[in-house]
Formats: sequence, structure tokens, C-alpha cells
Amino acid sequence: MSSSIFNNNSISISVSDDDPDEQGRMRVRVRRKRKKHGDQRGQTECTQLLIRWFVKYWILLVFLPVAALLIFEATRIGKKPGLAVNSGVNEMKKPGSLGNKEPISKVKELSNLNRLDPTTHVVGGVRERCLKLLPAEELEHVELPLTEESSSNLVKRLVYLSDQGTPYGAGDSTDSWQRINDTRFNLFTGHQTMDEREKSFKVNETAVIHCGFYSENGGFKISDEDKSYMQSCKVAVSTCAFGGGDDLYQPIGMSEASLKKVCYVAFWDEITLAAQELQGNKIGDDGFIGKWRIVIVKNLPFVDQRLNGKIPKMLPHRLFPHAKYSIWVDSKSQFRRDPLGVIEALLLRTNSVLAISEHGARSSVYDEAKAVVRKHKATPEEVEVQITQYRKDGLPADKRFNGRKALNEASVIVREHTNLTNMLMCLWFNEVVRFTSRDQLSFPYVLWRLKVVKNINAFPVCTRKDLVNSMGHIRKAKPLTN
Repeated sequence: MSSSIFNNNSISISVSDDDPDEQGRMRVRVRRKRKKHGDQRGQTECTQLLIRWFVKYWILLVFLPVAALLIFEATRIGKKPGLAVNSGVNEMKKPGSLGNKEPISKVKELSNLNRLDPTTHVVGGVRERCLKLLPAEELEHVELPLTEESSSNLVKRLVYLSDQGTPYGAGDSTDSWQRINDTRFNLFTGHQTMDEREKSFKVNETAVIHCGFYSENGGFKISDEDKSYMQSCKVAVSTCAFGGGDDLYQPIGMSEASLKKVCYVAFWDEITLAAQELQGNKIGDDGFIGKWRIVIVKNLPFVDQRLNGKIPKMLPHRLFPHAKYSIWVDSKSQFRRDPLGVIEALLLRTNSVLAISEHGARSSVYDEAKAVVRKHKATPEEVEVQITQYRKDGLPADKRFNGRKALNEASVIVREHTNLTNMLMCLWFNEVVRFTSRDQLSFPYVLWRLKVVKNINAFPVCTRKDLVNSMGHIRKAKPLTN
């Protein structure tokens, strides 16, 4: 640093080489502005380049995702074996054949048709399949035990009541809808008194019970040819559609062994037959549509079509007298698994005689009764009669029974035909005849009364979803008229 002094009144000014002058500061600021301006120009040039590239190649950007989507969908379709396994698959017809527009809800539900992808859930942090079937190569060699049940069973002999030697069904009346004592009991069911009902729940070596098919004049007539076919079945998969309410969905996912050993039987009435023929679904000369043997039932016993549907659902042991196993599938669903594998997984592997799907929404009979009334599935009066009787008999409101959910959904039922399970089915049928057609209300009651039936596999909702593709009801079933 240096300084100069001119006189006494002069001011000394210090000048340092370390301090920048004003021009220097201005030069720095100018250089920064140029740099910032250069960045903006670069960004602008980059943006313009991208715009020019997009304008030139926008068709390619649109085409590539579309092409990828088409390839993906083609791959999915190619992997579905439904049509290959079932050469006679009943294809869904366009709504024009019935003169009605296709409801949006139906279109959505039909998207489930022929799906074979597994349903999974997370267990302990690991995703697992809900239904663990044997590998495909092992399914071809599954052998189910078809021998008679052990003599150590509690019920050694089951006797079904009929009009032979009894006053019920006497005379030459052919009216199967005849009501006895102002109940839904008729010539098909026979009349079960309250005293007989109480006795029927007692397990003895010889059980004498009502179990439908009470009188020759009771209805549910089947041709001799169909009866002969059903008597030959050792394993049966069955469904029914009465009143034209549902279409027929071909079973998929079965092994070649199951195609040879299993009977697939669909029960129709004449209303459903006419509705399906309008859609072009006609029964072949051999009695089949695809894999289903179509059995036409005449003179149905009940005006209520839901109640008619309980006959094949609950009484397969009476329809297939020589079958050892059966699987029931509601008409709103498509069965999509190998039946021999299902029986092995749900019955043999778990040492069970009956497997039935749990209810997904509720766990208590009393909660279900409220829901039935709220959804107008039955009248409040008839539900009250049933629930009052169950309360009187002491049915608990517990939501768990024998370590499982106390309420069942029952759209899929897998069973071994033993005297005890057949007895349970008969008692269940009698309850839906006496009270409401809502079988979810009566099954827990019957199971509770028959305390000896404990080896029941109540499988969860995810397993039921793996067993079937659910389409829902297509249209409202037409009631019968007297």
C-alpha cells in the first residue's frame, strides 16, 4: 500500500491491489449475464429439437404401444386352452338373437369366461395359490377310493320315506304342487311333521327320514335313458338352470383322466330348453351340449324355481345312486378345475367328507337373516318364522363353529357320498322346504344339530374363486304357474 500527502488540508486515500475497481465488478456481472443467457438459448434449442423430432416421428410413438398391446393380448389368447380342451364349448350368442341389448353388467361378467389363471393370496408375506392342486402330470394318474364306506360309521343304513304303506300321496292325483296342511310339503317331499323333524336329527344305525321323491306322482320326471346314464356315474359334476335364468358354461381345466371318469350333468326344465334353443344351443343326438349331458326334467314339484333348484343341489345321492363323489356348481358359475384334483385336494388331503365354500360377507345366521330381509330375498314373515324356531331350538349366535366360520355361501359343494353326508343333505333339503329357500340360513342349523359331522372342510372365498369363474345370473328365472 502507498499514500501521497499534498498539504495539511489534503485527504489521504488508500489504494490496495486487493480491492477490485468498479469496472472490474461491472465486467464480472456482464460475463455472468452472458453465461446465463447462453443456458437459456441451449434449453430453447433443445426444446425446439424435441418438438421437431416429435412432429417427425409421432406416428411411430403411437404405433409402438398399440403393437405391444396387440402382441400381449394375442399371447394371452394363445395360452387359454378352454376351446382346445372343450371342442364343443357353448359360445355366448349375440343379444340380437333375443331382441334385447346386452346389459353392461353382463358384458363385464362375461369377461371372466374361460379364464384359467390361478387365484392367489398372501400368507406370511408370501404369495400362494388359494387352491393347491397336484401337478398336471400327477392329475392324469389320480385314483379315488371308490370302495364302500367302513362299517364303523355311525349311520349304517339310510331309509327314505315314501308313500308305500303310508297315507301320504294316496289316490290318483297327479298335481305335484298339492300343498299339505298349508305348507310347501307336497307329493314330492312327503309331509314331515314337527315331531318327525325332531326325530330326524337323532343319529342311529338305521335312520328313517324324508328325502324327496316321496311319491311316483310327485314330479321331477326324468327319462329312462337319462336315469340309466346317471346310474352309471361314479363321480359327477352337476349344475341346473330352471326357468331359463342362466346360460350353460362349459367346464374347463380338466385332465384327460377326468374327461373319461367324470359325468358332467346339467339339469334343465322345458323353459330353459326353449330359451337355449332360441340362442342356437341345441342338444345333440347323443344328449350332450359340449361336455354336459343335458337332462330335461318335467313336472317340477314347486312353483318356486329356487326350491326346484335345491333338488339337484342337495340330493345328488338320490339322482346318482351309485356315485361315490359329487361336485355341485351353481349355474351362475363356470367350473374351471380338474374335478379329480379338486376332490383329492379338498376331501382326501384334508380327511374330509364334505367341502363347502364359506360366506364372504357375514359369519352369523342371525346376521344373514337380517340381510335376507333387507335385500328382499324372502319375506320378513317367513324369515321370522324360521329364526324364531332356531332360537327356540337354541341355535347360538356364534360366528365360529368347530373352529371355522359358522356361515356358508354354498355355491360350490364337494362331497363324498356316505350315509352320514347323505343324511345331512336330506335334513338340509327338508329345512328349505319347511322354511325359506335361502339355504345359507338352514345349513349351519343342520350342521349344528348333527354334532357328529365334524370333518367338514369350509374353504375360504379365495379357494371358491379359484374353482369357478363367476358370471352372475344372466336373467330372472320364470316362475311356474299352476
